[in-house]
Amino acid sequence: MRFISLTCTLGLILFFSNCKKETFISSKDASLTIGADTLHFDTVLTSVGSVTQSFKIFNTNDQKLLLSNVQLMGGSASYFKLNLDGSQGTAFSNIELAANDSIYAFVTVNINPSATQLPFVIRDSIKIEFNGNTAFVHLEAYGRNAFFLKDWVINKDTTWTNKFPIVLLGNMRVDSGVVLNINSDTKIYVHANSTINVNGTLNAIGKINGGGDSGRIVFQGDRLDYPYKYYPSSWPGINFNKSSINNVLTYCIIKNAYQGVIVNGLTNNSIPKIALNECIFDNIYDIAISGNNTSIAARNCLISNSGSNVSLTSGGDYTFDYCTLVSFGNSFVEHKKPVLTLSNTNTDNISNDLKCTLNNSIVYGDYGTVDNEISLNKATGKSFNVTLNNVLYKSKTTLDVSSVTTNNCISNQSPLFVNINTANRNYNFRLGNGSPCLAAGNKTLPLLNYDLEGTPRDKLDSLDIGCYQFFRK
Repeated sequence: MRFISLTCTLGLILFFSNCKKETFISSKDASLTIGADTLHFDTVLTSVGSVTQSFKIFNTNDQKLLLSNVQLMGGSASYFKLNLDGSQGTAFSNIELAANDSIYAFVTVNINPSATQLPFVIRDSIKIEFNGNTAFVHLEAYGRNAFFLKDWVINKDTTWTNKFPIVLLGNMRVDSGVVLNINSDTKIYVHANSTINVNGTLNAIGKINGGGDSGRIVFQGDRLDYPYKYYPSSWPGINFNKSSINNVLTYCIIKNAYQGVIVNGLTNNSIPKIALNECIFDNIYDIAISGNNTSIAARNCLISNSGSNVSLTSGGDYTFDYCTLVSFGNSFVEHKKPVLTLSNTNTDNISNDLKCTLNNSIVYGDYGTVDNEISLNKATGKSFNVTLNNVLYKSKTTLDVSSVTTNNCISNQSPLFVNINTANRNYNFRLGNGSPCLAAGNKTLPLLNYDLEGTPRDKLDSLDIGCYQFFRK
């Protein structure tokens, strides 16, 4: 009887011991190893096809683990397809993982790269939930034909053509003494964390082929899917550093950036650090054109709906001819800062001489909290020379005559633009009938033969101010 009792006791001990091993670990501290945090499908596709990658989910515990949910977040509409341990679907629940065991997840993407409505980079994610924990595996794939440049350095003279769009992944740098030429109609799409740094020279020379963006060079974010394609701050901007010289941007569009162009330092020649000709800056979250003791020459430029359209600090030499600086507060960019900020010093109290001239231009803003659209910060010990010739500007406070010289200017009148619809973000900054800007230009100032869109300025008795010439039959 003792032998039977001992046998039964040992049997029960083994039984309960085995049962204990088969129980699920429920602690939130349970460990799970996932073979990847991101799957990047970096093959540039030239025809419709699919690419498959995989990762492993490994239970590193000495007990079974229950995956309560594994889900492809984009669902059935996703370009990605998920196969978990031999079963295809978009969501899986209560997946058992034996102790120190694993399962494979296979991910396939199928894309037609000629589908122009797709963003250049398609994203989704897989959510994995267990014991109250959540982890994600991020998915990225190229969605359209393009040249994809990752952490790119230009160390010799280079020309970009318009054969394919160019997508920048990671930072891009133009080395000192090197020239990057960009041909007309080239479209550059920049990833959210990708800054363009110019230590050498950037010559981006576009042209106009009728209406729209045709012929223009466009810099914008790489997400073209709704609503991201309308968001400001979708890419950092373009930095022109101290060693950079002789930059020219003509018929370029820079939009939806955190900052537009940031220009630093003077050159060692009489040529402006950067010439901005017939360019459009729009929907910039912070500063569209930032100058720090540098030299900028702008003509026929539209700088619109930005956190701060133009901010020029710590001195420098600047000219704006036939430009429209305008902001209307909207749901994307609030109008809290002046359209134009001029200072011969900066927050570090570094001061230099400032010279800034605006000819035949508009400086205006509305739908915000700004009373004075021109902000002046004048430090003693350095010159402060600002001239406004034939400029329409908005300023509740009278401009300081000791700081600013005004000739034939129009103050605190609406430019009467053709259309301002903030609800639908529909803006037309051309001049409407009855605008005080019509025929308000000075023909003795630097004469431009055409406007931002190529409309002739051929009638000296009807020169309009701003970047658009009113069409007259």
